[in-house]
Amino acid sequence: MQGNIGITKASIHKKQFKLKRLSILAISTTILFSSCGNLPKETKEEMSKETKEAKVDSNPFFTEYNTPHQTPPFELIKNEHFMPAFNKGIQEQNKEIEAIINNPEAPTFENTVEALEFSGKQLSKVSNVFFNLTSAHGDEEIQGLKSEALKLIIPHSNKISMNAKLFERVKAVYDKRDELGLKPNQIVLLEKQYKGFVRGGALLNDEKKAELSKIKEQLSEFGTKFGNNILKETKSWKLVIDNKKDLSGLPKGAIAAAAAAAKANKLEGKWVFTLDKPSMIPFLQYADNRELRKEILTAYSKRGDNDNEFDNKELINKIANLRVKEAHLLGYDSHADYILEERMLNKPEKVYDLLNNIWEKALPAAKEELKDLQAMSDKEGNTFKIKPWDWWYYAEKVKKAKYDLDEEMLRPYFMIDNVRDGAFAVASKLYGLKFVPRDDISTYHKDVQVIELQEADGTHIGIFYLDYFPRSTKRGGAYMNSYRKQSRPDGVNNITPIVCNVCNFTAPVGDTPSLLSVDEVQTLFHEFGHALHGFLSNCQYNSLSGTSVPRDFVELPSQIMENWALEPEVLKMYAKHYETGELIPDELIEKVQKAGKFNQGFITVEFTAAALLDMDYHTLTEEKPDLNATTFENASMKKMGMLPEIIVRYRSTYFNHIFPNGGYSSGYYAYTNSAVLDADAFKAFTETGDLFNPKVAKSFRENVLSRGGSQDPAKLYRKFRGTDPTVDALMERKGFQ
Repeated sequence: MQGNIGITKASIHKKQFKLKRLSILAISTTILFSSCGNLPKETKEEMSKETKEAKVDSNPFFTEYNTPHQTPPFELIKNEHFMPAFNKGIQEQNKEIEAIINNPEAPTFENTVEALEFSGKQLSKVSNVFFNLTSAHGDEEIQGLKSEALKLIIPHSNKISMNAKLFERVKAVYDKRDELGLKPNQIVLLEKQYKGFVRGGALLNDEKKAELSKIKEQLSEFGTKFGNNILKETKSWKLVIDNKKDLSGLPKGAIAAAAAAAKANKLEGKWVFTLDKPSMIPFLQYADNRELRKEILTAYSKRGDNDNEFDNKELINKIANLRVKEAHLLGYDSHADYILEERMLNKPEKVYDLLNNIWEKALPAAKEELKDLQAMSDKEGNTFKIKPWDWWYYAEKVKKAKYDLDEEMLRPYFMIDNVRDGAFAVASKLYGLKFVPRDDISTYHKDVQVIELQEADGTHIGIFYLDYFPRSTKRGGAYMNSYRKQSRPDGVNNITPIVCNVCNFTAPVGDTPSLLSVDEVQTLFHEFGHALHGFLSNCQYNSLSGTSVPRDFVELPSQIMENWALEPEVLKMYAKHYETGELIPDELIEKVQKAGKFNQGFITVEFTAAALLDMDYHTLTEEKPDLNATTFENASMKKMGMLPEIIVRYRSTYFNHIFPNGGYSSGYYAYTNSAVLDADAFKAFTETGDLFNPKVAKSFRENVLSRGGSQDPAKLYRKFRGTDPTVDALMERKGFQ
């Protein structure tokens, strides 16, 4: 596919000139309409037709991309192009669906199941670009378009999933599946489609179908508003410091970043801290001013819970109750029962068993850590009891005292480009990959880097967008997504993936490059692991490829990559001082290793509490019209015995994983389940004495990374490991044994 899609700079200029010419034509035509009201009707109609054609010709989504590897031509894509492209995509898929259901031939796997799988290419083309941009670089206009787009897409999706004639054809194939000689991946696709229809309401009567469609539309509307509220409230809050004394304890890098933020906000001579984690976390770790630590953490933890225009409590009430109603309509006791049917841990009690098992080991560890923090505070002559805004601060002091390790000692060795190259080097040693910078591929923002992945022999694998730094148009957190997934529709020719990693890491300031914290280093490796899952996919069907796997399996490829990040052998590959080029010294590596299990009680408790809170919301079996998120959350924390000195990682009102789109609803535990898997899987390498054991790496690539959702994940893991996983390796890694 790559032989005929190259593009020169000259051809880009020609394309741009053509667009400008068409734009001028459209403007001129508009002027004629406004000034020549007495033109003949035929002339007006011809001019109107010409104008519409010009607009169609200028929409990049309506033609094949004339770019390297058919990457999106971001320099040509405008906000005005999205809605016409959505409309056209929906129209085209509707025609494709009509062709399937009106096919006079008897239903077959090819003319029904595959035909449905291959439908909607135009809609996917625009959707993948649009929804990536709303998260990574969404200005107010594009965020406004999101609601408009969803009002088209959700009813369209509901219409397909409830199409009785279409379901009838899929069911006809499904009922004869054992007689058709289908390949394993074809059986999985067929079962996925059939279950998708059933779970989407295909068996309901018309009245209940209409009710379910309304619920889905409302969930989409409320979820979009929930996410927008968090984004707006997060970006609108600032801690402005004008007294240098209030910077006491903060490292130079954090102070410089705050000065740069102040300058960007036209507050020169002051310092600005925000609720973005690269700004907030160092403040909580090092700022001596306790009241200001309290102020910033309180602002963070009260997002969506301030009884203002961004308050999310009522939205949570609506979303939680709608999910109960949806589950009941589909024949399930709760939303969790509905969701978990498709997971490795397929029942709520299995999830609770896992989380409670972890909780019982983590809580005592956190209590012991709290004693150390309190002792440190008491030693300084303080009379207060440790509060949530003190934990990060005194944890750093205890770590310094116990291990002579301050996280700021490590930052100079973690320049972002070196860390990125370290992650690439690990993948190269494991899988023989090459990473080639591309400066001939357009991006949506100047900070975005573009890398081409190749096999060792130079074979093209895919294109990688890396977008690492915070900005006002980007949502928080870190994630991987795809502009195009891998597939082989005809079973032979490969459609290569286009993948992005979008993060919010510490940004460069002045002449100082981006220097990452340990947590950010691990996050970079984590998201790169997701990217590898997308890139190394080798599946026939798009809907089964890459990361299209159960939520409680999808974090395995990402979390296993974190294991390599701080291994001494790997640190020696990339951890170089950004000024001197000196490799990280052995004594500092030794300190990192000794401190590896430090504060694991806190980390595990704050996370597991969020996973349990998620399950508590979604195991509701009855609607609760009076549900109050704050009251519900407090009751949940009390039930599990949460320490008041620790704030749950995600309070209800900013729990983006579970409320905006339901991606991790009844599924936040997935990170814990995947942690069990990744600790056990990494042990497959360490027990051989070779972190890059080629035999183990080959097995992991072939049995996990390349298979996508084409097989049962439990079976895939057993093929790789030879046995089922146990929690032992995870408990050992956390120091809970």
